[in-house]
Amino acid sequence: MDENLINRLCPKNGSHKKKLRLGRGQGSGKGGTCGRGHKGAKSRSGFSKKRGFEGGQMPLQRRIPKFGFRRHFLRKKFVLINLDTIQNFVNQGKIKDIVNPEILLKNNLAKKDDLVKILGRGTLNSSLKIYAYKFSKKALLHIKKSGGEALSI
Repeated sequence: MDENLINRLCPKNGSHKKKLRLGRGQGSGKGGTCGRGHKGAKSRSGFSKKRGFEGGQMPLQRRIPKFGFRRHFLRKKFVLINLDTIQNFVNQGKIKDIVNPEILLKNNLAKKDDLVKILGRGTLNSSLKIYAYKFSKKALLHIKKSGGEALSI
């Protein structure tokens, strides 16, 4: 590009508005109280309103009654493993004929105390004996079709 054009680049007219500088004398229109009014907390420096504050009125999140309780800490969390992932490990030679928690741990597919659920994405070409906590219907169908066994722990 031509150097003269680069030196003449500037923003479009009206696209940049100058920031209004508060507290710079009466002639500016925003001197004195700087648009904050007289007295009160909002006029002071460092004022920040709490989230949900409604001017002393009981806030909405306290007016509405509490209800419901879910025990998230008791819910079982499953590690989901698809059949195509298992098949990839078989193709690489990392899994031979059995899939159990120890083999999954060795291949970084699950941790020591994880509950494993086998899902049915992809296909299984080799007959394997698979030990897991749960199986999806589709996974069971694919495992049976390939001549393998699905055994729950």
